[in-house]
Amino acid sequence: MPLPEDEAKQTLKPEEESIENNVLEQDVLKDDILQQDVLEHDVLEKVAADDGDGSLNLEEPGNEFEILGDEALANALLEVEKFKDVALRAEAEMQNLQRRTAREVENAHKYGVEKFVQSMLPVVDSLEKAIESTGDSEDAIAQGVRLCHKLMVDTLTKEGVQIIDPVGEPFDPNEHQAMSMVENADMEPNSVLAVVQKGCKLNGRLVRPAMVMVTKAPAEQPAVEPVLEAEPAPESDSTPETKE
Repeated sequence: MPLPEDEAKQTLKPEEESIENNVLEQDVLKDDILQQDVLEHDVLEKVAADDGDGSLNLEEPGNEFEILGDEALANALLEVEKFKDVALRAEAEMQNLQRRTAREVENAHKYGVEKFVQSMLPVVDSLEKAIESTGDSEDAIAQGVRLCHKLMVDTLTKEGVQIIDPVGEPFDPNEHQAMSMVENADMEPNSVLAVVQKGCKLNGRLVRPAMVMVTKAPAEQPAVEPVLEAEPAPESDSTPETKE
């Protein structure tokens, strides 16, 4: 015959089993939640380490090779840009050198006889002075001097020499050198009245300026006031009285 205590224990067993089952279910749920948290944390770390294209770096060895390949490509592109810049600079420098060389060669052809022209100008000046001294003489010596002067000037002209003789022209400080200023009412002010020494240009470049005398406006003379003559004193009508 069962005792009352055994019956009490038998009545309590179903309740204890339900409590134990509840505890086990809670432990299983906690484990699942912890595992989910760990997985979410790992996923977030992989997303943060991603390149930003939305794909996860799940294959780590392959990703390392891809990163190394990208760095090598970037370095190669930088080297290409650097060498391209060096090549462009070298090409520009070569073009500038070619232009400079061509200009120097052209100037050498155009102005190579500049010193020779400077040496010949005093000879031309001497021949001109000799022609002025002979005047209108028609003797053989005078004619020979004129022919020598003409031949010399023609030869210099063929070489690109231009004689500057600016009589009556406006004064140009780029080609003329003023020696004196002369008052002249018949010519415009700042005009060339006379040429002391002719100038010279070689292919457009000034070799020697022309020495000239320049006119200026005459100074205004002060107006002379007319001198007024003194008026005669008026005659009186009274006659002096005679004494008896």
